[in-house]
Amino acid sequence: MTLGIVTNLAIFVGLIAFLYHMQNKHYSFTKRVFAGLGLGIAFGAALQIFYGAGSEVIKTSIEYFDIVGVGYVRLLQMIIIPLVMVSIISAILKLNGGTSLGKISSLTLGVLIVTTMIAACVGILMAQLFGLTAEGLTSGAAEMARAKSLESTLSNVEAMSFAKLMIEFIPANPFLDMTGSRRTSTIAVVIFSIFIGLSATGIANKKPEIFAQFASFIKVAQTIVMRMVTLVLRLTPFGVLALMTKVISGSNYTDIVNLANFVFASYAALILMFIIHLLLVAMVGINPLRHLKKIIPVLAFAFTSRTSAGSIPMNVQTQEKCLGIPSGIANFAASFGSTIGQNGCAGIYPAMLAVMIAPTVGINPMDIGFLCTLIAIITVSSFGVAGIGGGATFAALIVLSAMDMPVALAGLLISIEPLIDMGRTALNVSGSITAGTITSKVMGETDMTIFNSDEVVNLDGEESAA
Repeated sequence: MTLGIVTNLAIFVGLIAFLYHMQNKHYSFTKRVFAGLGLGIAFGAALQIFYGAGSEVIKTSIEYFDIVGVGYVRLLQMIIIPLVMVSIISAILKLNGGTSLGKISSLTLGVLIVTTMIAACVGILMAQLFGLTAEGLTSGAAEMARAKSLESTLSNVEAMSFAKLMIEFIPANPFLDMTGSRRTSTIAVVIFSIFIGLSATGIANKKPEIFAQFASFIKVAQTIVMRMVTLVLRLTPFGVLALMTKVISGSNYTDIVNLANFVFASYAALILMFIIHLLLVAMVGINPLRHLKKIIPVLAFAFTSRTSAGSIPMNVQTQEKCLGIPSGIANFAASFGSTIGQNGCAGIYPAMLAVMIAPTVGINPMDIGFLCTLIAIITVSSFGVAGIGGGATFAALIVLSAMDMPVALAGLLISIEPLIDMGRTALNVSGSITAGTITSKVMGETDMTIFNSDEVVNLDGEESAA
């Protein structure tokens, strides 16, 4: 281990110690998250400037930073399935029937699908305004390797029809899905949990003693799981520090500059879609600025971690503790939103790629028939997009292959993929929170006392300084 690596690790440990000091001084969760974000940006930029892009010292240092960053994400993934199961079962036991459940699921899915259609339109609009096209783009060794990889993956994607995708949601072996073995595992666990909850409510009148015992067990399990969620969320500032340091120090700024137009167009589309989310919550009587202020910490984590699925625990906690949304609705929105109707990965990104690539195969990207077909395919293909890194690529492959377009051209964007994926993931999470917010308000379930409270609510359970 060289002196440079040892120095980097010493500085990193010092930054962690500073964040831990902030925790002991009872700084609010939001302040600590943004402190981690800012320190990660500054430290990553310093490493990039001092050692240069592609430095072996940076690569080796990142391997050690990943112990904190990737380790934190894995801990979040560890608690996703237990959290989803106990929360949904508990919610159904409280609903005592399937009528409200049907309304919750249909409203949540409806919002996710509609916002994905809007996101596709926004992506098309921005691609045209910025004049994006794949014509004339050059490709290096990394891009060519990526293109070959995409083409080899295409055969698996083409074999997956919409009907087959719907079948994939149905759990044949729920215990296998609890391991997260499939792209649709989260939804499969949701469905399995619904069956458990409905089965339990079905014996409430016939066997009240057994139902009471089961309900008590679920209550105990939920209390323990929520405590585990709190323990993991306390690590968020440290995880954000490590993840942001990795992104900034490992980025190739030359490639970013070369594809700056696509980066600007992407973030213009993402920002516009964020504004649309705020307008939608305003339409159901929610103060959009207060809503934004309360969801910023979870959006910051999603931005740095690039995982919608990993954001589920914090997503649920934010909806419950900050927005006043009931546990059942919050879990449905967060779980469905991590796989279905991702506005960033499954809406904006495939639409922009299709519009870029269309001229290379002699298609007018503004042809009405082309646009209608594209939006329809994007909406349908948004079902089952994995809520982890790579979900956008999977969605793009489905759309481009369905539109009979060359998928290899998507490989040309490999160098800026992480930078754009950060914004896309944050938008995905915002979309799921928007679905939960609208569903809860329409059903009259939102606790406005919690939403309107100016008291700082720490998602990690710590007390905050005044």
